[in-house]
Amino acid sequence: MSSEGVVAVRAEEPVRRPRLQDVATEAGVSPASASLVLRGAPGPSGATRERVLDAAARLGYRPDRAASLLARRRSRLLGVVMDVRSTFHAQLVEDVHEAAEQHGYDLVLSTVTRTRDENRAVETLLDSRCEALIMLGPEAPAARLSALDRLLPVVAVGRPVPSAGVDVVRAADDDGVALAVDHLVGLGHRRIAHVDGGPGVIPAGRRRGYRRAMRRHRLGGHLQVVGGDHGEESGARAARQLFASEPAPTAVIAYNDRSAVGVLDALLRSGVDVPRDVSVVGYDDSPLSRLAHIDLTTVSQDSQQLMRHAVAVVVERLDGDRTEHREVLVVPRLVVRGSTGVPPGS
Repeated sequence: MSSEGVVAVRAEEPVRRPRLQDVATEAGVSPASASLVLRGAPGPSGATRERVLDAAARLGYRPDRAASLLARRRSRLLGVVMDVRSTFHAQLVEDVHEAAEQHGYDLVLSTVTRTRDENRAVETLLDSRCEALIMLGPEAPAARLSALDRLLPVVAVGRPVPSAGVDVVRAADDDGVALAVDHLVGLGHRRIAHVDGGPGVIPAGRRRGYRRAMRRHRLGGHLQVVGGDHGEESGARAARQLFASEPAPTAVIAYNDRSAVGVLDALLRSGVDVPRDVSVVGYDDSPLSRLAHIDLTTVSQDSQQLMRHAVAVVVERLDGDRTEHREVLVVPRLVVRGSTGVPPGS
């Protein structure tokens, strides 16, 4: 048969999946070094790990986790990054231990301290052959978290992450602060101030919730946000600033319980009675808030539920076949104690 008039059409070649060699070339390291980083093995420096993880993120490289787990002995270890200064994180760690044990996993803890940052804490867990990371209130950019997730499953607890690869378990922070505003308005307060938690995604959500709730109650003219951070001293400074001029607020909503305790301490030292003169609300329902001499009204994130969900979504990826991103939203609730009451003169 003549071949005239026949047009040869070449089949479209499938897009080649990035390989380990591609990642190594992009990062400027040997394939052996790239393999060590992507397996979470000890050896490579922090700078090398950063280059390899960034290269993997740019190329869209995803290791075959199923093959990886078959090729090596399972460690069944979950790495947890926590801030050692946070009493709420201490509560979360206690709850995550219980949840992990129910699924046959154990934990490796790595702490963030005044002199030890989040990157160093993560490096320790990668060197410990953990199969997944549970990061409590992570501060790393979304791109960094996404790059880590290309290496092993990552779940961010407490903050939203705009990434297609990172699982998120968090409370609805804006709704939680709104509950505090609603409670105080119901008691008769109008001049309600908010002590901020500083930069970051979590403080931004709580700040947004405060402003929206105040405007919903037509109290936009009484909006007052004072800068702070996560600790007691910032709460004390904010309290001194708030009550240095008139008219002072009749109620204060602090970023977290530690900040609220700082507010309480400053007010006590100034002879201001709580809640007769000023009402104070915290956030987290940490063990600190439940002490009898503090008795703090606060917003509970339900730490047990947060940790049950965090472990469950990790197990779905390690032992199941889920690959898509998942976000679990826990509904917060207000715990009313003795630090709130009607405003003075009511």
